[in-house]
Amino acid sequence: MSLKELTKEKHQDAERTEFAKLLLSGKISKEMYGLYLAQMLEVYGKLEYYCVKAELLKDLPGLGRALYIFEDLKELDIPLTGIKILEATSAYSEYLATLAEDETKHHLLMAHLYVRHMGDLYGGQMIAKKVPGSGKFYQFRNKEELIGKIRAKLTDDLGDEANIAFDHAIAIMKELNESSLEHAD
Repeated sequence: MSLKELTKEKHQDAERTEFAKLLLSGKISKEMYGLYLAQMLEVYGKLEYYCVKAELLKDLPGLGRALYIFEDLKELDIPLTGIKILEATSAYSEYLATLAEDETKHHLLMAHLYVRHMGDLYGGQMIAKKVPGSGKFYQFRNKEELIGKIRAKLTDDLGDEANIAFDHAIAIMKELNESSLEHAD
């Protein structure tokens, strides 16, 4: 089975979260989108740092998203000071650190890169049209090349780890949804 097939159920679960629906609705507020971007900056900053150290990004120029997430926050005039990093985001960052600390687990970071970055290369294109600002986070100069190079690095044994990445993504989206309900009151 391919990695896509091995993660199909979790991928669908992530897409069905209320927060994912809000992202695609075109009705997300600048503040809620800023909170989301702050979580993504934390996750992508750590993931990309660890992937660089493990030499997983050396032939994937233009894949890194952390700088573009930061630029989106600046464009929306959302200061990072005072933005809360959610418990689910912190838990994910800590989990990624455990993979980075163990050289025998560095290859598992590819599963997280697959879930996060392939999602941006595909579904992110729809999200970019629905969120406040220009959505630099989702803009890639060499999209098709990156997709091919990422796929070439993937192995089916990454299925369990990719499902863990989806579990973390779902947890973050559920906590973001709770925050959006709090902001609505």
